Amino acid sequence: MKDQIKKAVLAYSGGLDTSIIIPWLKENYGCEVVAVAADVGQDKELTGLEEKAIKTGASKCYIEDLTKEFVDNYIFPTMQAGAVYEGTYLLGTSFARPIIAKRIVEIALKEGADAIVHGCTGKGNDQVRFELAIRAFAPKMKIIAPWRVWDLKSRDDEIAYAEERNIPLTINRETNYSKDMNIWHLSHEGLDLEDPANEPNYDKILELGVSPEKAPDKATYVTVHFEKGVPTALDGKEMDSVSLLKALNKLGGENGIGLVDLVENRLVGMKSRGVYETPGGTILYTAHKHLEDLTLDRDTSHYKQMLALRFAELVYFGQWYTPLRKALTAFINETQKTVTGDVKLKLYKGNVVHAGTTSPYSLYSESLATFGEDGIYDQKDSAGFINLFGLPLTVRALADEELKKSGLDFPDVE
Repeated sequence: MKDQIKKAVLAYSGGLDTSIIIPWLKENYGCEVVAVAADVGQDKELTGLEEKAIKTGASKCYIEDLTKEFVDNYIFPTMQAGAVYEGTYLLGTSFARPIIAKRIVEIALKEGADAIVHGCTGKGNDQVRFELAIRAFAPKMKIIAPWRVWDLKSRDDEIAYAEERNIPLTINRETNYSKDMNIWHLSHEGLDLEDPANEPNYDKILELGVSPEKAPDKATYVTVHFEKGVPTALDGKEMDSVSLLKALNKLGGENGIGLVDLVENRLVGMKSRGVYETPGGTILYTAHKHLEDLTLDRDTSHYKQMLALRFAELVYFGQWYTPLRKALTAFINETQKTVTGDVKLKLYKGNVVHAGTTSPYSLYSESLATFGEDGIYDQKDSAGFINLFGLPLTVRALADEELKKSGLDFPDVE
């Protein structure tokens, strides 16, 4: 295979893994390496990236701005679905991989590359997410995953490899957390976090905000406006999707919002522990849920909750470009037609507290729900409803009485 690889396109972030992959490819394959860095909102991490890639052996480095497409076509649809993996994880890394991989495939085909290379480990989820997306758009493309074939066994080995070749790194052995950042979140894994018994040192690791203890003692209010399930304004000011999310990240971070410490079940079978910062995303999920509570009917809402679990799995497992994900999105889009209105929230020391929701499509009727007198709902009608709703229980109980006369009975229902 090595003889067949003349040009390889590398998914490049400038982090530890991909920093050493460029010289490793040249040493082991003797091929031209084209680096592709996707801008999905990681800001300062992109500084000096092109220069670094060239200096370490790449023939060129693409830096592709995908941030708005990422927010509009991946983040917001997942939020509209209410998709949360295992009840806690807001999928920050998961839905970034498909859009990155899709763009890398486009550049690889344009460049006439023989292979696409990624720096994902053989233990993680990202290898699946990248490779499923590559297969969706370039099914015959060769894929090289150095972590599955090289002799390096740990991140310490990688650092030593980089030091031997004078490759500049932004980390050292003491700060060697595995991190992933985009406009939606920042994840932290490794080092002391590998032991679930250890409390995270938030003062040491947080970058997007502060811990709840260090948040202001005064609450911050924010009103989010949605149009058909898409957030479009904050406090009455219309904003584009990227600016709105950045503004919520700032507000959320300042108030200690969106910190999650979890042990999750990876697709490959093992459990992993990570700490996630998702300040703006946590606010949006909360606001969107409150608006849906007001505007969706019971049956649609309950069914959507079931589909949200499957949607979250599809995203987490890297199955974005599948017919099922597309079909679920079509259903979700239909549910969002009335999800328009304003949600006011109070942000206080890590908490997102509901402070009022309004919508022109509200299904809430104060005249029906009131404990006072109303002229619509006849409370006597509920007796007939309960009789019919409970009819199966009544029939079973009567049948049980007859069975007991002959010495039999139904198994007890506790």
